[in-house]
Amino acid sequence: MASSLPDLAGVGVLTRMYPPWLVDEVVAECGRVEKRRRLLPARLVVYFLLAMALFSPAPYLEVMRHLSEGLRWAGLWGPWHLPSKAGIFRARGRLGVEPMAELFGRCARPLGTPAMPGVFWNGWRLMAIDGTRFDVADSAANAAAFGRPGTGRGDRHGGYPQAHVVALVECGTHAVIDAVLGGWRDAEVRLAENLAPSLTTGMLVLGDRNLPSARLWRALTPGGADLCFRAKTNRHLPVLEPLADGSWLTTIKAHDDKKAGRQPVTVRVIRYRPDDPGRPGQDQYILLTSVLDPALAPAADLAALYPQRWECETVLDEIKTHQRGAKTVVLASKTPTGVRQEIYAHLLVHYALRALMAEAAASSPEPVDCDRLSFTTALRAARRTVTILPGSFSP
Repeated sequence: MASSLPDLAGVGVLTRMYPPWLVDEVVAECGRVEKRRRLLPARLVVYFLLAMALFSPAPYLEVMRHLSEGLRWAGLWGPWHLPSKAGIFRARGRLGVEPMAELFGRCARPLGTPAMPGVFWNGWRLMAIDGTRFDVADSAANAAAFGRPGTGRGDRHGGYPQAHVVALVECGTHAVIDAVLGGWRDAEVRLAENLAPSLTTGMLVLGDRNLPSARLWRALTPGGADLCFRAKTNRHLPVLEPLADGSWLTTIKAHDDKKAGRQPVTVRVIRYRPDDPGRPGQDQYILLTSVLDPALAPAADLAALYPQRWECETVLDEIKTHQRGAKTVVLASKTPTGVRQEIYAHLLVHYALRALMAEAAASSPEPVDCDRLSFTTALRAARRTVTILPGSFSP
């Protein structure tokens, strides 16, 4: 491979993907520029949040030491005194969540090229939608903002409050290009509607059986993207027009369509049973797609393609298990703003690492599938190269 992951990481993955001028611009647009000189200016707080995600689950002050030495070595920071934990907390409160969300919104874009294996299928860029929940610190503020699952015993609540994240992922590169944050009570299908601005012509979006609804279909397709979602097997999908490949056309509708004067949504139905010798007797699958012409996407081909949706689950596992740390089961922030900052920071760091890996794949003389590159190797390389000077991590 022409460029190894450590070589590309050596320039500093955080400042390379999110340069100071861009961070400053985002901070200014969000109205978070300081009116007086502070020990922890907004730019440094942004990088601190990113470093917290990169070095998770390291303690605050250890992360700040990593970061300050790395920025000083890169010539982006001068002599400086380490702040207290309380000072860091106040600085995070001043920053808020908007700059982190804006930075992610500006930078997260599809990374794959037509030359990369697994990025395109029949001319479509393959995308997937999936959701996951993060346990967050058990505080009254977090419980009020996010809610928590019940125990199934009346009004009793159990476990930690939970933040709900629904992500749009590029299957071929594992890059998260958009995400919506909500609470435990927020349904995945409702949160997914907010991904619509990122869905454009030329995308084919895969999704699980919690997603297909007329309301979501109408929300996600105006930008030109096509959908292929699994449906529940007990769903009533009458044959309105049989097609040559065994699929058929039907319509789906929302409960209030008639009252609102809306026409039903026409979709194509594909019914099949997965051919997996290792799992005999599997239930049949039903897919709904907006690609109505079987010549463009034959039923058998879409059935074979659908398992690519699980790439999205792999991505969320990369963030929750490898990047956050397998033993770190709870996001530490005790405020809703802090929780959202942490989640966006994890998304930003994951995107930076996936961009690094996509660049390594693209620079190879031979086509390289990003699935062949190790996420944990990229993560370790990035952690090593944030600070270069010997002894920088010493207490």
